[in-house]
Formats: sequence, C-alpha cells, structure tokens
Amino acid sequence: MGAGKTTIGRLLAKALAVPFYDSDKAIEESTGVDIPTIFEFEGEEGFRDREQKMILQLTKINGIVMATGGGAILREDNRKLLKENGFVVYLKCSVDRILERTRRDTQRPLLKTENPRGKIESLFVQREPLYISCADFQIDTGVLPSKVVASHILTEFRSVTGHSND
Repeated sequence: MGAGKTTIGRLLAKALAVPFYDSDKAIEESTGVDIPTIFEFEGEEGFRDREQKMILQLTKINGIVMATGGGAILREDNRKLLKENGFVVYLKCSVDRILERTRRDTQRPLLKTENPRGKIESLFVQREPLYISCADFQIDTGVLPSKVVASHILTEFRSVTGHSND
C-alpha cells in the first residue's frame, strides 16, 4: 500500500514493451464497482476471493507486468501462483513514507480507521515475512525515485532470467 506498485509496474512494462495489469483495477473493471464498495458489501474475505480469481487469470497470461494489492500474499495459493509464474519483487517502504503517500487517499478501505499508523504497522508485521518469502528481489521504494527503482529491478530481472529486451 503506497509503495509504488502501479507507478513502478508501468515503468517496467514500458521498458520491457509488455502489457501492464493492476489486479485491483482488473477487479474493478470486471465487477463495475470500486474496491471500497466490494469491501462494504462483501467484506475483506469476499474481496480476497475475487482477488484470488483475478490473480489466477492474470498469471495465465505470458509476458506481462502485474501489480497486486498489498494483501494478495495473505493467501498461500496466491503466493504459489506468483512464485511459479513470474519474477516477484517486494517493494519495501517505511511506515512514515506510506502514511505520507496515502494520507489523502480515500480509496483504501483498510486505512479507514482512527489510527492509520497503527493499522499500517500491524499490516507490516503480518505481511512482511510473506513478502520476503515470496520475493525474488527486494528494493526500498521510499528512498529512491521510481525510475531508479525500475532500473534496479530491470537489471536484477535481466540478470536472473537472461531476458534482454530493450
């Protein structure tokens, strides 16, 4: 959340000349409603069910860059799909930086709370071990410009996969 998945994903897709997919946007397009509405009517579990189905669909497409929602890794099936079908990058970001980037965003259901910092901190404690276990590469997006982050990811991706598409 607020780590730069969409921005960096678009930069990577452009550099690799492949399509970019944001799993949350794909869910919104397929349902015709936004994520907060899904949370309101179906709860987090209902959203996670939709998310899992979308990730299954998207991982079947070869040659794409995909950004998932921050909670996608909560389900083991999602972690397995991502690991088996792609090069997974964990975009790390400090709690302070995430708060700064999300403070005006009204489209984040998990942050509609009296204590957004506490919520982000608890999500971080819960999710970081899962991010680390799933990631092929980690990079801090809170201290580097997006273009520099994308460049580092491309370098690592190409060295690991032998993919050289300029």
